[in-house]
Amino acid sequence: MTDVKARRPVVAIVDDDPAIRAALDRLTRALGYEALVFDGAAPLLAKLNEADIAFVVTDVQMPGLSGLDLLRILGGQRPHLPVMVMTAYPSEAARERALALGAFAYCAKPFEADQFERCLTSVLGARPYSC
Repeated sequence: MTDVKARRPVVAIVDDDPAIRAALDRLTRALGYEALVFDGAAPLLAKLNEADIAFVVTDVQMPGLSGLDLLRILGGQRPHLPVMVMTAYPSEAARERALALGAFAYCAKPFEADQFERCLTSVLGARPYSC
């Protein structure tokens, strides 16, 4: 009899702030998911076809491609891949744009760990979420 380890969903975390990446990496793993961290949109896009990513969490404001740019590109390449957009500078205009581009969630930073957990659970259960 072989021992088959169940694959845990992979969450891609994209943020140019190393402290945010580290905190979300730890939280994601503590919640029982795998995590891949990227310091920008371009590194994620370069690895997109190599990883079995179930969910993307991205900051809006980053050097190079923004989180909204990433959302637009992912919408063309992987339209069913859920994306959570987060920002320290929330605005109704940015929220509307993110949702129009297909974001699964739009969250203001900082957010509580339980909000993030509910969002992940909602994604994996395919239920819409708002935080």
